[in-house]
Amino acid sequence: MTEHRFPCEQCGADYRFDPARGLLVCDHCGDTQRIDGGPWGGASLRELDFDAAIARNLPEAEIEETRVLTCPNCAAQVEFDPATHAAECPFCATPVVTDTGTSRHIKPRGVLPFQLDERAAHKAMTDWLGRLWFAPGGLRDYARKGRRMQGIYVPYWTYDADTASRYSGQRGTIYYTTRTVMQNGKRVQQQVAQIRWTPASGRVARFFDDILVLASRSLPKSYTDALRPWDLAALQPYQPQYLAGFRAEAYTVSLQDGYEEARQHMARVIERDVRFDIGGDQQRITALETNVRDVTFKHVLLPVWLAAYKYQGRTFRFVVNGQTGRVQGERPWSAIKVFFAIVVGLAVAAGIGYLSATSQ
Repeated sequence: MTEHRFPCEQCGADYRFDPARGLLVCDHCGDTQRIDGGPWGGASLRELDFDAAIARNLPEAEIEETRVLTCPNCAAQVEFDPATHAAECPFCATPVVTDTGTSRHIKPRGVLPFQLDERAAHKAMTDWLGRLWFAPGGLRDYARKGRRMQGIYVPYWTYDADTASRYSGQRGTIYYTTRTVMQNGKRVQQQVAQIRWTPASGRVARFFDDILVLASRSLPKSYTDALRPWDLAALQPYQPQYLAGFRAEAYTVSLQDGYEEARQHMARVIERDVRFDIGGDQQRITALETNVRDVTFKHVLLPVWLAAYKYQGRTFRFVVNGQTGRVQGERPWSAIKVFFAIVVGLAVAAGIGYLSATSQ
């Protein structure tokens, strides 16, 4: 069982990881401690064999047992230390009581440490809300004055694979013919586009490196996808010290299911490569066969600041990329602002119509 608590060497209080300084900091006495190998060393991370993992043949050292809370509302699984007995889900603000059981998971291989602290993340969120003119002013004020945001390490899978593909299809080349048509009682010549199709076949190969797949179902995928890009070159070998003061979500998307999504990404890229290889103005692909080999993976944790606000009976969730400050969330609408915008728009349109009529 992993406890992400680290007593201060000077006073015994807990250290927390400070994103701004890249150090463990004790808020009680101010003592600091470096994390071996960090921060932002860009160390290379060893991949794990995918087939061995699917066959449950990974070394026991790659497996860990963690105690997790499972939210009954959004199904998030968040790691908690043994001293925690009750909490609120950071993803949807549902009050929950923690589990007492443990789960076996593949250990994280890498972690992307937070680079934005809570104050910077909160400012990024409120600035984003401030640019939404139709957002309820009450929600913006509530968010500005609201409670602290939660720092969550969100689980992802990355996949590497070597691919070789054979294809057959057709290359389309556009050419023009001239025909005579009648327009306004006159004969005119018109250029007509035609396509000449010729057979095409060949091979393409591509190595895929670090296809990133979200390993959680707690947040809408549209939110987390919109937080990209992530600078994965800054990944550090996993050390629990980076999680001091934060929470980590356990993965709920299996390694196999994540790989299926990665294969869909590979298929789109390979199809694009094939069309480029066929050339011409248009392409038809009639057969495509891909051999995938040497598949490897790793489990990594990426930093997200999260806020879940209950406002007028609704829960609004906002997420901030803990590396870049990019913000996404549920777009709130103020019915009053939308109504007045429609009224003003109709009034402006009516005024323009009146002026146009009187000018004639």
